[in-house]
Amino acid sequence: MRFEAVFFDAGETLVHPHPTFADLFSRILKREGFDVGPEIIKDRIHVVFDRFREAARTKELWTTTPEKSRLFWHDVYAIFFRETGIPDSDGLIDTVYREFTDLANYSLFDDVVPVLGKLRDAGLKLGVVSNFEEWLERLLDQLGVSAFFDVRVISGVEGLEKPDPRIFELAMDRAHVTPERSVYVGDNPEFDVDPAAAAGMFPVLLDRRERFSDASATRITTLDELPGVLGL
Repeated sequence: MRFEAVFFDAGETLVHPHPTFADLFSRILKREGFDVGPEIIKDRIHVVFDRFREAARTKELWTTTPEKSRLFWHDVYAIFFRETGIPDSDGLIDTVYREFTDLANYSLFDDVVPVLGKLRDAGLKLGVVSNFEEWLERLLDQLGVSAFFDVRVISGVEGLEKPDPRIFELAMDRAHVTPERSVYVGDNPEFDVDPAAAAGMFPVLLDRRERFSDASATRITTLDELPGVLGL
């Protein structure tokens, strides 16, 4: 077999807000008295990606402490509020942040467990490399998938964030694998595909929302396609 290890991003690759980011956001706002449908949130979802991109450009580490995470996401939600004309009254941003850090509001994608099982049964080492707060460890455990992963490298624990190549190198060191024998699967070209390729890994773009149809990297739209890509 060409590969020895497969590493995964977490958010929008393995786990997601339930039922979706837009639906959960809309539900919270409606509960608080603001009738903002999920389609409006979807139309403005680019503000999240823009904020991620700005953080990467300025080397702002936003997951490495709870306070940094809170400030970062408060900024994201404030942008959403401004774009939709919602006032931040009565601690609304704090309410939204609290809901999005509640483990009960997250689920696995349906294809995750079957595919992880196939990869593990094929003898591959599995790992997570994610820009995520330290509570990702607890979330993976609650969702019943921690045992699949030999290695978990989480930015909120390690103090490193993608696209820094050191976070990928740390994961490969812990798994005792070389880059040419390593695969990285993630949903974002800028944070997942490009830096993984620069680290010498084989990157796979998981484009669940079909946002990157013109991507030059190996692209799949469901994890079910991954075993075939790896020659299993």
